[in-house]
Amino acid sequence: MTDAPIPAAREHPAPARPRFLLTVMRSGCASERIYRWTLPAHEGRLPDGREYNACPTAGVCADLCYAQAGTYKFRNVLAAHQRNLQYVMDDLPGWEAQMTTELQHRRYRSADGQPVHVRVHFAGDYWSLPYLKAWLRIFRSAEHVVFYSYTKQIALFEKWVRPDPPANFRWRYSYGGTQDDLIDPLLHHHADVFPDETSLEEAGYTSQTPSDLLAVYGPETLGLAANNRQGGRTFRSLQRAANAEKAARRAKRRGPSGRST
Repeated sequence: MTDAPIPAAREHPAPARPRFLLTVMRSGCASERIYRWTLPAHEGRLPDGREYNACPTAGVCADLCYAQAGTYKFRNVLAAHQRNLQYVMDDLPGWEAQMTTELQHRRYRSADGQPVHVRVHFAGDYWSLPYLKAWLRIFRSAEHVVFYSYTKQIALFEKWVRPDPPANFRWRYSYGGTQDDLIDPLLHHHADVFPDETSLEEAGYTSQTPSDLLAVYGPETLGLAANNRQGGRTFRSLQRAANAEKAARRAKRRGPSGRST
């Protein structure tokens, strides 16, 4: 995030707050009650001129992310996601209070014994520690809701979430970020993006396609066949190659003496 001052309210008035912050998520299964909250993908500029990075640990996924194309780039969709980000940037306590209150609404309470689910982030990530801590408080305030996320903020989660996670929160680390090396595939529930369903199955992963709730209830290894621009490779392998190339450039700059040239 930049340190640019927030423009005066008379020049850039705060956007009107919607009645509901969470929107209904389209699901392939009619019985799944899923709501979502999302931010814009990766880097951009708010209408008031401030620059942002809503995915600070994005790696190769930054250029290949589904949220960087298609309907996510439509002007009205991007504007809605940026309004969400502007709200948490400018008034995190106010946003937290509204979200906490909203989750007590009857639409988030089950009438058939099945829990209501909220996916936090279709695009964007837990871009700051205060923002993450606000969500952790929100999770604990709504024990009747099951929350879930994919995230590339591995270091942040290992320090602030894993030691004492809310009982109603599930998360998965996703490959393709600058902190991939911190993912232990034998320990952490995780996800990788594959070029197609065949390669996903051959790698021993379970496809997320049948239900988004496999992120919550599925096995440790989950795969998404959601990208046709990655040259037949997984996000994990692409990030590993990018890291190796970066390391080689650093070594070349250091030269035989081990010092930067």
